[in-house]
Amino acid sequence: MPGVRSSAPRRRVRPGLLVAVVSSIAVFGVGAIAVPAAGAGTTTPPGAAAGGLPGVAPAPAAAPLTGAATTPPPTAAPTTPPGTPNTSPFPPGVPTNVTASQVRTRSVTLTWTAATPGCCAIAGYDITYYSPFDDVVMSASVGDVTTTTISNYITPGRQYLFRISARDVVGHRSLASEPVTVVTPVTDTGPDTTPPSAPQNLTLGDVTDSTATLSWSPSTDDVGVSGYNVYRFDGWYSSFLVATVSTTTYTIALPPPPPPSTPLRYQFYVRARDAAGNVSIASNTVFAPTTPTPPTTPMPPPPTCRVTYQNQSEWQGGFVTVVTVQNTATAPVDGWTLTFSFRGDQQITSGWNATTGQSGATVTARNVDWNRVVPANGSVSFGIQGSWSTSNAPPTSFGLNGSPCTVG
Repeated sequence: MPGVRSSAPRRRVRPGLLVAVVSSIAVFGVGAIAVPAAGAGTTTPPGAAAGGLPGVAPAPAAAPLTGAATTPPPTAAPTTPPGTPNTSPFPPGVPTNVTASQVRTRSVTLTWTAATPGCCAIAGYDITYYSPFDDVVMSASVGDVTTTTISNYITPGRQYLFRISARDVVGHRSLASEPVTVVTPVTDTGPDTTPPSAPQNLTLGDVTDSTATLSWSPSTDDVGVSGYNVYRFDGWYSSFLVATVSTTTYTIALPPPPPPSTPLRYQFYVRARDAAGNVSIASNTVFAPTTPTPPTTPMPPPPTCRVTYQNQSEWQGGFVTVVTVQNTATAPVDGWTLTFSFRGDQQITSGWNATTGQSGATVTARNVDWNRVVPANGSVSFGIQGSWSTSNAPPTSFGLNGSPCTVG
């Protein structure tokens, strides 16, 4: 386009890269401060001999002393002093009142109020623009004008954000203007070229372990809003259409946690659409929690003991039982405590070959001196006598020194 110079798109600096870029610039700046200008010299005033006064002939040079250092003659000064960069601290002012005066499917016309010059005359303006939820930035440059039409990389039904900065004749640049955001129509000739208004007040609520509900205020349109597109953004450069709905709420499935090597932050946003296919500017974004990663339960070690619980005799109101504990491990057990729980209303009245105790339905049996050690693949037995009233149901689980045992 005449008067507009566009450059190839470039990618925006992503999180984690900016620090490295700034650090490298800082190091370069420190190293560049002490570098002198090439070809610098001393200019001799007209009519003056080097090292003398104007109009006075120089005295003859004295012969050097034997062994003394001699000073070389001064280098002749350059005929033209070296150029120096303009170090004025006054860049141009910021362009103001930036508006999109015309938005079409493949072009956007921008207008603005000229920037105020700083030290020097305004040479032109630089425009940067990009689509939100993307990491590609486009740019264009124009002369000293206050309106231009951008057409490179503009496509139908897409949202763009534009900023403008001024530059002067010596290279100073202003800060960027306030952004202006537009969305291009899907057609320039159809009966409906006006997109709906942007959905407002997008919020996320009713969060569970796996879902959450998005809700927003309705959009308006000159013809009528036909529905809403719900998108998920990965926080860097990719958006995905999640659903198209006719209401102003939608329940999303929470995304899984991102891998540690790619620390993305999932966001959601909404666009209204009309019957002609025009879409609105995007709503605000909300960050979505991720589904929690279920904790991994380590596999328990295999049992290293086996318990046999056998009633020797039973009568109404009483019983005698022998309990055998086998050590199935490859190492001996030095000192043991067996725990189990009755499933009826049994009460221990006496025992042998073990010290027994009972608290409610829970029974604890500990070794005595002569059976303290249970060798590998060996076993010990102890007996108990007790009473019962309504049930003498035997225990179904046992633990030896805190570890479960096989039953039977």
